[in-house]
Amino acid sequence: MSKTKVGQSEIFLYQGDITKLSCDAIVNAANSSLLGGGGVDGAIHQAAGPQLLAACRKLHGCQTGEAKITPGFKLPARYVIHTVGPIYHTALKPEQLLAACYVNSLDLARQYQLKKVSFSAISTGVYGYPLKQAVPIAVDTVCHWLKQPTVSEFKIIFCCYDQRTYRAYQNYLKQLTI
Repeated sequence: MSKTKVGQSEIFLYQGDITKLSCDAIVNAANSSLLGGGGVDGAIHQAAGPQLLAACRKLHGCQTGEAKITPGFKLPARYVIHTVGPIYHTALKPEQLLAACYVNSLDLARQYQLKKVSFSAISTGVYGYPLKQAVPIAVDTVCHWLKQPTVSEFKIIFCCYDQRTYRAYQNYLKQLTI
């Protein structure tokens, strides 16, 4: 796991299964129903158990760019922050919507006093957001958020399921000047 310092906070890069990470919250790349789906969303629902589905039903969905929170249930993470990323080829202003996913997730984490948060690569799976464009938005948005004077000592993990995603984040973080 590699580490980058941003102010009083740290960004970590990890390759593996987000459902195995022990942290305050993992961020789920959910669909707008919040009722589970494929990819990371399905894996999180499966690992958390049926209580997650029941909790998500009570949230009545989520709009693109917004974020909602549930307990983690059977996950090692205490909470799951669900955010709906843009579908790249159909969304108006996908860059702004993707950035909003990160900001709203982090704002929710701060509201719940969570300090260690792991993000999946939002919208880069079936929603078709190209990694080359999604990674700078994710990293730059998180760095900008961490540099706020009201933010202190967060640990952010970009959890990459595969080597291709890990390399994209790694290459971008290497060239970053913070």
